Amino acid sequence: MDWALWTTTAVVAGLVLALMVGRTPMDAAFMAALALLLLGGVLTPAQALSGFSNEGLATIAVLYAVVAGLRDTGATQWLGQLFLGQPKSEARAQLRLSWPVAGLSAVMNNTPVVAMMIPTVVAWTRRYGLSRSRLLMPLSYAAILGGGCTLIGTSTNLIVNGYLIDEGGPGMGLFEIAWVGLPVAVVGLVVMALLGRWLFPNRPAVIADLENSREYSVEMRVDEHGPLRGKTVAAAGLRHLAGSYLVEIHRQGTLLPAVSPQERLEGGDHLVFVGVPDAVVELQKIRGLHPATDQVFKLDQPRSQRRLVEAVVSERHPMLGQTIKQGRFRNHYGAVVLAAARQGKRLHQKPGDVRLKAGDTLLLECGEGFTRQHAQSRDFHLVSPLKNGQLPRHERAGLALAILVGVITTAGLGLLSIFQAALLGAGLMLIGRCTSASSIRRQVDLQLLVVIGAALGIGQALQNSGLAGHAAGQLLVLSQGQPWFLLALLYGATALLTAIVTNNAAAALMIYVAHSAAGQLDIALMPLAVTVMLAASASFITPMGYQTNLMVMGPGGYRFNDFLRAGLPMNGITGLVVIGLTPWIWPF
Repeated sequence: MDWALWTTTAVVAGLVLALMVGRTPMDAAFMAALALLLLGGVLTPAQALSGFSNEGLATIAVLYAVVAGLRDTGATQWLGQLFLGQPKSEARAQLRLSWPVAGLSAVMNNTPVVAMMIPTVVAWTRRYGLSRSRLLMPLSYAAILGGGCTLIGTSTNLIVNGYLIDEGGPGMGLFEIAWVGLPVAVVGLVVMALLGRWLFPNRPAVIADLENSREYSVEMRVDEHGPLRGKTVAAAGLRHLAGSYLVEIHRQGTLLPAVSPQERLEGGDHLVFVGVPDAVVELQKIRGLHPATDQVFKLDQPRSQRRLVEAVVSERHPMLGQTIKQGRFRNHYGAVVLAAARQGKRLHQKPGDVRLKAGDTLLLECGEGFTRQHAQSRDFHLVSPLKNGQLPRHERAGLALAILVGVITTAGLGLLSIFQAALLGAGLMLIGRCTSASSIRRQVDLQLLVVIGAALGIGQALQNSGLAGHAAGQLLVLSQGQPWFLLALLYGATALLTAIVTNNAAAALMIYVAHSAAGQLDIALMPLAVTVMLAASASFITPMGYQTNLMVMGPGGYRFNDFLRAGLPMNGITGLVVIGLTPWIWPF
């Protein structure tokens, strides 16, 4: 072994060890490894930086803007609520959840899909008395399975495709991977449906639902021509709300108490809800509902630029003893009071009729600058933005979905490359005001982009040093030169590496090994590349193998062994499908 081979082996081994221990941030570990390979002379500066100019990485970065548009308009939440409905059993709940999530993940990055669905699923389980541990792991797995159906479904596909393009190949079409990815997804989803009772644990979550000390009474109005008009209370999803309940309806001067779930909503109805702050946030995000107070329409900022904030009135507030209406609260602060609580209990008056006292907690709708302006104000003891309190741009949800369909169509028909289509979609999301630059910046996972770029540079070091060729040679020895056996070993090695160092790193490193193996055995690279794509995405075995697994671990109350118990069968079954089908679609 020469110096470059020794250095690369030691650096890669140290990187894997650091990731397994988990004390070093992932992006820091990868950048440190890349720096050592550069300083050790294994990589030139251009090669070390080559991963950051990879087209696959650029496509992932641009797609964050498309996802931000879908999230900010409430389109993803609306789709989630549309598909979930009212399940009659846990098995039906898993079916209602997993198939739509797989479909969404095929055309969106998995991480935002799961991030959007977790609170929806948690609320869903509370509403219908379901076990969240039986649903959150299937949520992550369904996203993983759906991501393998298209080239933009997961970042690993884009990484491998970017490598193929860099090597002078034509790359893959948007739906080309579906020849194998779709059967894998179908088989995986069927296995989860049939064996879910044994695969997924049933236990309480580690993160308990804490009882909130503040309760508000908030009045919402049904849009005259909105999607809720004509629906029953149950069909509109207002019957079993997490953290809030519908107390009464005011309709044209008539009071309807003890509202029946079969009561049909009419345009202009005023619905009175009682709930905790987080529940009030969710009410604001339901399409077809708006705060009943006309004051919200008198604020200067568009609703999409506003936030929900809680503020505690101090004993030096200038409006003490006055009602909110008398004190002209909106004119003075540029904020509208949606509800008020006193000593943790809701006040029954309309917000404008509340006479302010020190210690009152106000739920406000205000501009983005309110918190900054009044955080140190003598008028309030505390000003705190509510988590996820940014209001969605519901009126642009249709446009955001149309842009997504346009991206998929133009890329799928080959009219534009995937990068060009994604870039066009990102620009249209901004021009169409479906999202903003600041929102995109918050959406971008910079750590993930750094890891991918550094991993691609480390992959180049594997090739330069001969370590990729050495690893490929060992696989060839074990496979005895048989392409089918080689495919099985490559799948197993990639899936194992994915479980340890994440899917993106595994794809970036193993594609170099696959290329070397294809050259030594004189077979086509494409079946090996597809195997790496799908094996790297098959991150079922460990929570750290894929970001969505980590995301559901806490809310689901899972242990490490839970992923092993469910992930090993899932990996084995999906692996058999990949190994059996891939050579038929892309011959050796």
